[in-house]
Amino acid sequence: MTGGGDRAFHRLRVAAVVAETDDACSLVFDVPPDLAGAFDYQPGQFLTLRIPSERDGSVARCYSLSSSPLTGDPLTVTVKQTARGYASRWIAANVRPGTGLDVLPPAGMFVPRSLDDDFLLLAAGSGITPAMSILRSVLTAGTGRVVLLYANRDASSVIFGSALRELARQAGSRLLVVHWLDALQGLPSGPLLAPLIRPYGGYQIFASGPDPFLSAARDAARAIGVAPRAVKVERFLSLQHNPFDAATEPELTGVAATLRVRLDGETRSLGWPVGVRMLDLLLDVGLDPPYSCREGICGACACQLTGGKVEMASNEVLDDADLADGYILACQAVALSPEVSVTYE
Repeated sequence: MTGGGDRAFHRLRVAAVVAETDDACSLVFDVPPDLAGAFDYQPGQFLTLRIPSERDGSVARCYSLSSSPLTGDPLTVTVKQTARGYASRWIAANVRPGTGLDVLPPAGMFVPRSLDDDFLLLAAGSGITPAMSILRSVLTAGTGRVVLLYANRDASSVIFGSALRELARQAGSRLLVVHWLDALQGLPSGPLLAPLIRPYGGYQIFASGPDPFLSAARDAARAIGVAPRAVKVERFLSLQHNPFDAATEPELTGVAATLRVRLDGETRSLGWPVGVRMLDLLLDVGLDPPYSCREGICGACACQLTGGKVEMASNEVLDDADLADGYILACQAVALSPEVSVTYE
C-alpha cells in the first residue's frame, strides 16, 4: 500500500481484458481478500488508474465501473479509446491479463439514492459504463423500472449491445432500452430528446457522456418541466493534477477565518487557521462530514457556500452551474474572507 497525497493506492492485477467493441475494452481486476474492503463500491462510481508516461512519469485517468457491486461480478472498468486519448490508447496497446496497475479506491457521487426508484438513464458513448453499473444493480437488488436511452455514432459503436439485449429479455417490462444512432437520427439535441423522455420526467434522471450530450439532456429535461439540476450528471474530464504524485498538489494559504458550518442538523462556529483545508478542520474537531477521495475528483465532500469567499486548490467535478449555485469542495477549500458560512443541508 502506497500513499498518493492523502490517499492510499494499491497495485491490482488485471485478471482479464474483454473486447467490447473495436475501440472499447473492459479491464477485470483481481482484488485479493485483504483489499476487498478498500474496493467496496457503489453503483455508478469510478476508479482512478495510474498510466505510465515517458514524458510525465505517469498520468492519472478516471474510468467508471461497469460492474455491479450487487451481482457478484468482479471489479471491472470499461475504457473506450479516443483519438487523442493517451491513456486509453496505452491501455489498449499494453494491458493484458497479468498486468499490474496502481489503482485508487472507488470514488464518485454518480450514485442512486435508492435502488427502488424508477430510473431514466441517458448515456452517450462510453457514458454507458456507469449507467450499466446502475442498471444492473437496480434490476438485481431494486424494485423500480429502468429506461435507458443510449446514443452512439452507429451500430458498431454500441458497447454492451449483447449484454443489454439479454438484460432486457430477462427483465421484461422492468427494462426499456432505446438506441439513438447519430448516423441515422443526427446528433441528439434537447428538442429531439424531449419527446422521448417526456413520459419519464418523474423518474430519477442520470446522464453520462460528453459535454454536448449532457447539455442536450439538460435542455430536454427543462423542456418537459424538470429542473436541469434534477438531472444527475457524470462528466468525463482530464484531471488537472496527478493524485498519485503528492508533489503536484497545489498549496494554498488563504487567511485565518471563522467558519460557520451547518451539518447534521446543527450549526457550529469554528476557528479556521491559515492554510488548513476545510475538510481537515471539520475532521479535526470531531465532525463527520461526507468525503471520499480528498483530491477534488469525486465530489463526495461538496457543500454549499452561503457566505464569504474561499479558494479551491483543485476542482475536477463541479461544473459552472454548480459553482454558480455556490457549491464548493471542502477537501480543496481555504478561506479568502474572515467570515465563511457553509451548509451540507
